Amino acid sequence: MDSPVVLMLPFTGWWVVQNSPARRVPSHGSDLLGQRYAIDFVGVDERGRTAPMRDWRTFLATEPPERFFAFGRPILAPVAGVVVAVHEGEPDHEARRSPLALVPYALGQARRLREGYAAVAGNHVVIQDAASGAFVTLVHLRRGSVRVRAGEVVALGQVVAECGNSGNSTQPHVHVQVTDSSDFATATGLPAAFRDYREWPAGGAPAEDREVGVPGEGSVVAPRG
Repeated sequence: MDSPVVLMLPFTGWWVVQNSPARRVPSHGSDLLGQRYAIDFVGVDERGRTAPMRDWRTFLATEPPERFFAFGRPILAPVAGVVVAVHEGEPDHEARRSPLALVPYALGQARRLREGYAAVAGNHVVIQDAASGAFVTLVHLRRGSVRVRAGEVVALGQVVAECGNSGNSTQPHVHVQVTDSSDFATATGLPAAFRDYREWPAGGAPAEDREVGVPGEGSVVAPRG
């Protein structure tokens, strides 16, 4: 395996890890669209909850994305570099924790893939990393929140957008992937790692500080310092 491209976590606060390449590769079950080593982060509170409440909609229907802690949180540039692509204008969908609501959503997966990358990624920003030359993509951003434009130079940690629920997303989260190209029809996913974070592993093990690593499935992470 190639040496990973090292990123900063693209947020502050607590986030739970889903679809981690530390668990399996391809992490999302497919190499399509450069997703081989992609990772998802879902915002949580100090109790590990993704939303402050549950009601009948949680179990039987959809829920407004505004209900979730992740929605609207700032998303930061995980590398210094140049913005090479921005896509805006996709709606933020209703969220789905209910198995009943997930069934029709899953049936629409093939249609979204046929419609192309924007239908899957929703609103997104692609940054070419100044250090490695790789392309880092931040996906499922909130409509109307993107603060950068193609050709703009961004600093490490600069706010580029807000977390949303656009594209192929069942609840607000940020999907991060690194590729060898910004053409996702042909891009190959590249391994990535993150630096300077604290990780609370799934299962209640004590927190550990990581200098560089790939967060484990189900763990909660937050930047150090």
